[in-house]
Amino acid sequence: MVDRLSEFLQKMTPLSRSCLLSEIDRLELCGIDVPGSSNILAKLRAEFRKDGSTQRRVSSPSRYFFVPIEPFLIDSAPDHASPGRISRSSLIPIWEWICRDLLPTMARDYNRAISDLDAIHNSKEVLQVASAFRTKVAKVIENTLASPDGAELAHSKLAQYTAARTAFDDVIKMLQVLRACDVLVKFEATLPDRISKFDNGQVAKITTLLDALRKTNAEAVPFALTLVAKRLKTCWQLIRLATAAAGSKNAADVAVAPYAIAITMVLDQLDDKRMALRIALRDNRVLVAKELLTEVYDTEYMLQGSIGRFGESIWGLRLQHIMDSIAALVEIEVSRFPEEVEHIFGSGHLCRHQSLSGRLTYFVRKGSDVVQDGAAFFRRLIRQAAH
Repeated sequence: MVDRLSEFLQKMTPLSRSCLLSEIDRLELCGIDVPGSSNILAKLRAEFRKDGSTQRRVSSPSRYFFVPIEPFLIDSAPDHASPGRISRSSLIPIWEWICRDLLPTMARDYNRAISDLDAIHNSKEVLQVASAFRTKVAKVIENTLASPDGAELAHSKLAQYTAARTAFDDVIKMLQVLRACDVLVKFEATLPDRISKFDNGQVAKITTLLDALRKTNAEAVPFALTLVAKRLKTCWQLIRLATAAAGSKNAADVAVAPYAIAITMVLDQLDDKRMALRIALRDNRVLVAKELLTEVYDTEYMLQGSIGRFGESIWGLRLQHIMDSIAALVEIEVSRFPEEVEHIFGSGHLCRHQSLSGRLTYFVRKGSDVVQDGAAFFRRLIRQAAH
């Protein structure tokens, strides 16, 4: 079987092997197990990743090209559109599409020019060449997507390099970033490095900045919100921008407010934590899983407590789906753990304020012990919660 596998991989082109590696990585991030993939991954990583890393490195020419979208990249591979964010796993198929189908001649000249300039460390000229090529690519993509036939062709070409349903959406978002690059740079320059206290004063300041941006470039707003979210202490604080701009805190009013998309973005980040939790539990990283669950509980609590009739909204339905998925995940994964640890995570409804498991969660959130031994820590929590 190993010999047949090696023979099969060798018959594939280097590009096909590279794309296969990226696709398996993407599926793993989505929580989809690929039977028999361990041998394939070992061989492909040995070929493309000499350091054994789990993320494929993009080449220097493509890295310079994607510089403006770097602040909006996420390592997860969502199976739905994620406003203001672009999946890093989309970069390789998008780059292959640009170089092989969209502008093959210009891309070949660009790659050669960047490689030559990079070799002599001419960083200023590199940035100029990359900027000029980005402008050309953005214009061609805009013209391509302007017609239904062009959009369909782009879909089919991208499908040759990835099965991810969001790759086409990521092309559109990349185009939006490239068109709004200058205004987003200016917007980011007005933000503090960190927003430690997102009080009413800070919310008002950020809202004023967003209002000005929305008047001139509405499609840049989700990316501006991403820049704000990166500076917040916790992801759920982004909710305040949506509720502050609404007439009331009822879900129906928040849904038609200018920055309602912030709620969707918070749910996206909650889904990120779900995927991170799956990986932490799979790798037996109990303390990391505990921290992730704490953040999940806090976000769920703030969403339901900050927005009236939240459970009846489309957001509430999605939140319930995420929380049900987390509950099922925890139930499956912790069954492998010692009984003491299983009790910590084994809350069927992930409710913090009911039952023994709910009180355990409360102690997890309030506990300030310096943890050296995960199992001993959970035993202490069980003794505390039982009293």
